[in-house]
Amino acid sequence: MENKSHAFWAGLFTIGLGVAIALTVVWFNLDRAVRVPYDLISHTNVTGLSTDADVRYRGLAVGKVQSIRFDRAHPGTIVIRILVDKNAPITRSTFGSLALQGVTGLAFVQLDDTGADLAPVPTSPKDVAQLPMRPGLLDQLQQRGDALLSELQNVAARADALLSDQTRVQLMATAASLQHAADAVTTLAQKAAPAAEQLPGTLNALSHTLASTDTLVATLSSPSGPLVSNLNKIGAAADRAGGALATMDASVQDVTSRLDGETLPRVNALATDVSGAARSFDRAANVFSTSPRSVLFGVARARPGPGEPGFAWPRQGDAQTHR
Repeated sequence: MENKSHAFWAGLFTIGLGVAIALTVVWFNLDRAVRVPYDLISHTNVTGLSTDADVRYRGLAVGKVQSIRFDRAHPGTIVIRILVDKNAPITRSTFGSLALQGVTGLAFVQLDDTGADLAPVPTSPKDVAQLPMRPGLLDQLQQRGDALLSELQNVAARADALLSDQTRVQLMATAASLQHAADAVTTLAQKAAPAAEQLPGTLNALSHTLASTDTLVATLSSPSGPLVSNLNKIGAAADRAGGALATMDASVQDVTSRLDGETLPRVNALATDVSGAARSFDRAANVFSTSPRSVLFGVARARPGPGEPGFAWPRQGDAQTHR
């Protein structure tokens, strides 16, 4: 009897301890946060999202997904009921999107805010507020997949056109032209090699020439050099020639003064005599032409004029006769 009683109390104690441990675990794991419901309205896929999935506001856990259902009033629309801590800053510009948990494929709801309208959104179990659901990264990639494929097709078509037969022929012709140009440059370099080998000797000869030129210039510019001496001699000869020219100038001035003082007056007198003789000859020729007998009998005496001795007024008949 004592053994049975001892076993009974031992079993009862074990059961009581297990219940106490279970209640303690439930107590410590009990979520005592007050949460309010919100409905996320999604028009895109919600792949990977399930009930009891986490709800995070900019990375901080603020709630859980309560349910996922279709909106019968709007076909194709999915309503995601979430329970969010009432202290979370949910405003009219808050929106939700799906994010993946690493590589597991499981999704959670990520809440964010644009900051356009900071007024709080009132909600309650009877009147649940609605928040917009924006496409996540995978949805954006899926939406842009067609555009990306189209761009890839365009790139492939352009690459195909670039690698066409005509383009390849042109590229080969260009490569051949470049090869010919390179060969020409190589030939030119080979032909220029002898000239390049002679270049040091040419430079040395040029250096000697420049040295000789410097020596010649120094000699010519020296006061005792041949150039300066010859220039001095030319200057002396020029001075002597200048003296001779001065003497010649004096002689010319003397001759000019003599011409002005002696020769020109005589020439003027001779010209006057010649002019008088010419007038006399002219008068003689005039007399001869008017009265040729004057050569035999002499020139008739001219009638006295008025006021001269022997002047008489002509008669009326003489005057008319003369007229």
